Amino acid sequence: MEDGSVDLLRETAREFARGTIRPVVMHHDEAQTFHSEIIPRLAELGFMGAMVPEQYGGTGLSLYEFTVLIEEIAAVDPSVGLTLCAHNGLCLGHITRFASEDQKRTFLPDLCSGRTVGGWGLTEPGSGSDASAMATTATRDGSWWVLNGSKAFITNGSAGSTFVIMAVTGRTDGRPRISAFIVDGDTPGFTRGKSENKLGMRSSDTAMLTFENVRIPFDRLIGAEGDGFSQAMEVLDGGRIGIAALAIGLARGAFEASVRYVKERQQFGRPLASLQAIQWKIADMATGISAARLLTRNAAEIRARGEHVTLAASQAKLFASEIACRTAEEAVQIHGGYGFLKDFPVEKFYRDAKLLTIGEGTSEVQRMIIAKHVLR
Repeated sequence: MEDGSVDLLRETAREFARGTIRPVVMHHDEAQTFHSEIIPRLAELGFMGAMVPEQYGGTGLSLYEFTVLIEEIAAVDPSVGLTLCAHNGLCLGHITRFASEDQKRTFLPDLCSGRTVGGWGLTEPGSGSDASAMATTATRDGSWWVLNGSKAFITNGSAGSTFVIMAVTGRTDGRPRISAFIVDGDTPGFTRGKSENKLGMRSSDTAMLTFENVRIPFDRLIGAEGDGFSQAMEVLDGGRIGIAALAIGLARGAFEASVRYVKERQQFGRPLASLQAIQWKIADMATGISAARLLTRNAAEIRARGEHVTLAASQAKLFASEIACRTAEEAVQIHGGYGFLKDFPVEKFYRDAKLLTIGEGTSEVQRMIIAKHVLR
């Protein structure tokens, strides 16, 4: 049973999403512009440091509470939900979980206050699911690390100020030692590519990052050298739970728009809602969303208990992302020709949904992870 604080969080996030984000959703989508004007507002509400302990300027929400927040935001604009997931779940999640006390006190307050926006760099042009093919390197030079390489498809890539970047720092038995570093966005030699022109999530900033002899102080290494890959995999467990919540929010937004439409739209002299074919679609949509929410909540609770969560996180992310795609597609079908128009919100939900089966591990990767855990 949820307590009153979760109800208050849900209502606060819902009111903000509907009152502040919804009026400008299509403006930002059409223009492909980042919602920079709402970052201070998100920070005022405590959403920019959602899961960071209060001693570092955060709100101290649990992972489950974070899923409630993301669902409400994504039900109005999944792009803003994606911005928050990358900032909170990946960048801040990595620093909060693995950084030193000095690193936390240096970087977390500005990230939580919205003075800086966070990004996280693992994927490269030549290595997506196969992180062992990573080409970005960090070479020791006295009291500095020298970073060279590039990262692709980085959420908050252009808008971000503080990044956690994974790089190869050597090899052991032919296998790369991957380490994680905190990198300031204004460091000389650090450049960002243009914001990518995307099918969906168009107001979530996505860009390539390039590093040419970027000199990083030695104390920007997170944890021990060579720990970056294991850190990243643990961060991704939490990140996938956040993406599952985002998928639930998107699906719910498409579902709620469909319910409104079928109650109002008349066909054959009666509301669409009276037709059994439509009722069955609505029933399947509602059931899928509820099941995805239960899987996601279960994963969040497992993580909160400190238990191994990789299997549950992959199951939640796989199921919720595919439910989001299915629900958005059915929502367009229910709307008929109107579902193909940008005047109706289901068109954007349909475009936004596909990324959720790709980002933070494709559906195929999630199935590989699940099968590995089941069959070992």
